[in-house]
Amino acid sequence: MRKLFVVILFCVLIISGCSIGSTGGTDKETYSIGIIQLVEHVALDSAREGFIDALKDNGYVDGQNITIDVQNAQGDQSNLSTISDRFVSNKADLILGIATPAVQSIAGKTSKIPILGTAVTDYVVAKLADSNEAPGGNVSGTTDMNPVKEQIDLLVKLVPDAKTVGVLYNSSEDNSILQAKMAKEAVETIGLSYVEVTVTNTNEVQQATQSIVDKCDAIYIPTDNTFASSMPVVHGVTSQSKTPVICGESGMVKSGGLATLGINYYDLGYQTGLMAIKILKGEAEPSSMPIESASGFDFAINGKVADEIGIEIPDDLKEYIFYE
Repeated sequence: MRKLFVVILFCVLIISGCSIGSTGGTDKETYSIGIIQLVEHVALDSAREGFIDALKDNGYVDGQNITIDVQNAQGDQSNLSTISDRFVSNKADLILGIATPAVQSIAGKTSKIPILGTAVTDYVVAKLADSNEAPGGNVSGTTDMNPVKEQIDLLVKLVPDAKTVGVLYNSSEDNSILQAKMAKEAVETIGLSYVEVTVTNTNEVQQATQSIVDKCDAIYIPTDNTFASSMPVVHGVTSQSKTPVICGESGMVKSGGLATLGINYYDLGYQTGLMAIKILKGEAEPSSMPIESASGFDFAINGKVADEIGIEIPDDLKEYIFYE
């Protein structure tokens, strides 16, 4: 009987030893991460890439110890809802929302799963957080709040004879409404006239742009997802009217705008990925993680567009000119 007990104990130890050996002596866990992106355009794509790279650079590799499910809603609200339901049903360990409507959609479906946002301008205005310092719920992340005043100053520097500034944005995007208000204040503070035309979807972009070019000397477009994905359409109109367009971010400049002083969205996504690592490690929870801002802003000037519309770039900004 004693001999049998020794044999059984030996087998148990062997099995236990094999189990420990198979994980390298650690209790590794595979995490499920859902990414819900509002629409496909350069800025949001860059934020997504930065987020994934931050995870990878810190040992969280898709297909190894994490599983990443990337879903793009193509700008459709019903798609956002369907994707959100899917992530909640699959019990994702963490969800990244890219752009305000995406974060709002998933936040409306769960109060338990940790949610991080990026490319969100104001979490409080969007009713995603109690405050930037202490979000209070299951949502935190990074803000893409632009230096709107400085962007208007850039517009004036590039178009010194401008008397009227036109603003284009989607009136259903909370982040765009906020930035348009800030732009209006900045424009009127320096004594210029302000005019705006809004849209509700991409189908209205061409008509809106055609409508505003006859009313202004230069155009400002904030980090608006509808216009970001439609910049080639905007460029098609403004290149003919020779109207300078100052944008909220560099991806929009590459797609046909003139210039920006804006956020590097890859870096912003990377910053959000570092926040995700703290959550996965159990070091922090969204409720107590302050909303983080971008650490810096970059100039970007489209040389081809400048030549096309006849804008002379000041000497101190020429180093930021690019040609593509």
